[in-house]
Amino acid sequence: MTVWRICLVFLPLSFLLAQQNGEISISVDSTLVEIPVTVTDSMSRFVLGLEKKDFGILEDGAEQKIANLSGEDAPLSVGLLLDTSGSMIANMSIARAAVDEFIKTMIPGDEAFLIEFSDEAKVTQPFTGKGKDIQNRMGSMKSGGLTALLDAVGLGVREMKKAKNTRKALIVISDGGDNHSRYTATELRDLVKEADTQVYAMGVFEPVLLPGLPGELVTGPRLMGQIADQTGGRAYGATTLAQLPSIAEKIAIELHNQYVLGYYPVNKDKDGKYRKVEVKIQAPAGMSTLKARWRTGYYAPAR
Repeated sequence: MTVWRICLVFLPLSFLLAQQNGEISISVDSTLVEIPVTVTDSMSRFVLGLEKKDFGILEDGAEQKIANLSGEDAPLSVGLLLDTSGSMIANMSIARAAVDEFIKTMIPGDEAFLIEFSDEAKVTQPFTGKGKDIQNRMGSMKSGGLTALLDAVGLGVREMKKAKNTRKALIVISDGGDNHSRYTATELRDLVKEADTQVYAMGVFEPVLLPGLPGELVTGPRLMGQIADQTGGRAYGATTLAQLPSIAEKIAIELHNQYVLGYYPVNKDKDGKYRKVEVKIQAPAGMSTLKARWRTGYYAPAR
């Protein structure tokens, strides 16, 4: 009898062949690194139809050979992180509407989980392919307490380890900053760096430092902006909560209109170090200047 055992992990390509008691076992340790890339034109419209030759990838400054390029609408694994703190009491209906808008965009193969956070963060609905499951859970939510925003993102990263799809994203819906987390900003940055997950945030804040705001209201928005940038996601600041549903729809459209670039790193060392990734894009003839956003790095495997 022949037994095929395939181990798909995020790093170096090797083939191990062992024979024991007449059985053959093959282990494949795949090193393919995948980088989601969003491409827009000068009017912020998504640009589709680009080819592999239009892209370039550098890892720690060294040119990499692109092995494959996917521009198809592949299934997503998404974590929806909903702020249910006291400041959201009057606005929960709008926050639910934002989640509903995202759920409407789900395609076959998509899956999502729901985390609610106030004094603490908890998984309200584990991964499901049915948007109705999440909608039903939101109906019983109560608002109150402080805001453990950073803890919610940390919990979302851990929950995302159960994802079945390779394309993953966390979407944070909040109206402000953090004032009750156990995670520190540094710990959360490191955790997100290790995760192969894009982070998007939306709320009534600007993801920049605003003079005069209380400390926690500065830290949350600014940190979410930084984290979103390093993962290839984006932080959307709304002027009113009423804008959140349309922002949720915009994020969903973006996620379903991304390219995924795959390459096998030239550097085969299993040193556990963080490697910086840079994507270059050359606009085809007759096309205006293009702008790209991508995950800015990943950790190599450790021996």
